[in-house]
Amino acid sequence: MFVIWPDVMIDEVTSTDLIIIPAVHSDMSQALLENAAFLPWIRKQHQNGAAVASLCIGAFFLAATGLLDGKQCATHWSAAALLQEMFLAVNVVDEKIMTAEDGLYTSGGAYAYLNLLVYLVEKYAGREIAVMTAKAFMIDIDRVSQSPFIIFLGQKTHKDDAVRQAQEFIEQHIDEKITVDELATMLSLGRRNLERRFKKATSNTISAYIQRVKVEAAKKGLESSVENVNGVMYQVGYTDHKAFRTTFKKITGLSPLQYRNKYNRQLAV
Repeated sequence: MFVIWPDVMIDEVTSTDLIIIPAVHSDMSQALLENAAFLPWIRKQHQNGAAVASLCIGAFFLAATGLLDGKQCATHWSAAALLQEMFLAVNVVDEKIMTAEDGLYTSGGAYAYLNLLVYLVEKYAGREIAVMTAKAFMIDIDRVSQSPFIIFLGQKTHKDDAVRQAQEFIEQHIDEKITVDELATMLSLGRRNLERRFKKATSNTISAYIQRVKVEAAKKGLESSVENVNGVMYQVGYTDHKAFRTTFKKITGLSPLQYRNKYNRQLAV
């Protein structure tokens, strides 16, 4: 346990240039409830010209102000689904390191906040100081995506049993080509009904979910297998190298070969 002694209390701050919201590690609903008194103050300060930045899952608190409605928002990839579920009006972009829009700034997970801080240094102190800061702290100033770090866990916190059965079928048949019609027939549902329910429950279309499941399996293969890229590609049901490479890079931000060279332990040895 530690105690912080602030220079001033919040009600003494009548105006400021920048507000930084830290990550709040607690049950989100409870944390928002306990800190609700800050929300109108943040809104008022932003209306008066203050910029507001959130670090990692501090995005939940910034989203609760309503200032992010209709705007992009980054957060830790593992919390992105919950953030989108709680704040439907916010455009959650789990692949981005940071976002900047109308004096509102958000950053991705964990150390992604460093990129946001360097961005703010550049905004307030200039490019030269920002570059010097990035060099001093060895921060990759050009990093724009957290996609290579995302682990797709599957969105199963919903209560739609039919959709969960479809998800499990997809995950158990990674090496096969699965169609929406096949899933609909298996579940005795109409295609449009299944697609609507699937998107509502997972925030993904069925085809996008299939791609993400296959790419996640491919990532694990590329990380640990002695197989080359083509071998891993076949294991996850792709036969078209161009299509596999395009899909893999779209989701991870890296080509399959780049990913393998970056994370394969045996290649590193």
